[in-house]
Amino acid sequence: MSGHIKLWDAPLRLFHWLFAGAVIATIVTGWVGGSLMPWHGRLGLLVLGLLVFRLIWGFVGSTYARWPRIFAATFGVKDYLQGNWREAGHNPLGAFSVLAMLLLVSFQVASGLMATDDIAFQGPLHALVSSETGSALSGLHRQAKWLLLVLIGMHIAAIIYYTLVMRRPLVRAMIAGRTQREHPSQQDARGGSLPAAVLAIALGVACVWGVQAVGDWLRPEPAAVAPSLDW
Repeated sequence: MSGHIKLWDAPLRLFHWLFAGAVIATIVTGWVGGSLMPWHGRLGLLVLGLLVFRLIWGFVGSTYARWPRIFAATFGVKDYLQGNWREAGHNPLGAFSVLAMLLLVSFQVASGLMATDDIAFQGPLHALVSSETGSALSGLHRQAKWLLLVLIGMHIAAIIYYTLVMRRPLVRAMIAGRTQREHPSQQDARGGSLPAAVLAIALGVACVWGVQAVGDWLRPEPAAVAPSLDW
């Protein structure tokens, strides 16, 4: 057994690094607040588009990016802990980590779209909910960031462990898209065509545009200013 296999396709790798950068930037701008809150909202919309892309790519992307493969991996915890895991792509613990991260970030985006603090920030869809619900979502949005930071910390710790202890260059694989073949049954990833990538990107952009359009439609008209009388 020797050689390498194609593991992560280019669209998935691009998503991974854009997603990581956008999520971190969103956390930082939200934490600092103030004049950075408009950027917090814009970055949140970028994350929304990336999430939509990832959702679609899980159906039309290459082998190891697809949801059936990821969900199937979550049932292999026993084999993995016993050292009998032979599949390429996400191992069971990695699959759980990916799903947890995507679900939590999805909650953060959804709550952020409808949240409001009545001072520095209002999500584009805040008018769809009552003021009480908007305030509650704002509170949950702020509290959930701590759980998100924990997940990010665990993700980084796992990468360090696999790289330094297990000698598996996960970062290199997510950059180059290839990894060492560890078992004869492991095969190159297939699928993930350019038209499929264009479709997934287009749907992500369309979702962001739709949210902005609905937000503009819901925004109340500015109050008319009474004309001044010059005597």
